[in-house]
Amino acid sequence: MLGAMLAARRWDPFLLVAVATAGNLAGSTINWAIGRYLSERRDARWFPVSGAALERAEARFNRFGLPVLLLAWVPIIGDPLTLIAGLLRVRIIPFLLLVGTGKAARYAVIAFAFAA
Repeated sequence: MLGAMLAARRWDPFLLVAVATAGNLAGSTINWAIGRYLSERRDARWFPVSGAALERAEARFNRFGLPVLLLAWVPIIGDPLTLIAGLLRVRIIPFLLLVGTGKAARYAVIAFAFAA
């Protein structure tokens, strides 16, 4: 959608990038909130992930640290990253800054490609 709107050249590209970033960041924040909710219920029988799988995910996340959230825009891995960030109780401000930066950069590159 962003590409089509940029190609039409009827809207301000900066506004389009800002709206796309905000919308995508909102979705990632919902994933984070679900992770935070689930973090309180790790010991429940219905918890969707085994303890071993959760420990592996936590180890991978911690190996790269918070900057890995800059990759939240990447298809397939982005949604799990934001969910795991919530499970691991990453604070909201660093989460928003890192995820927002990564997503804004992605959309800026797309806008630049269509401007050329």
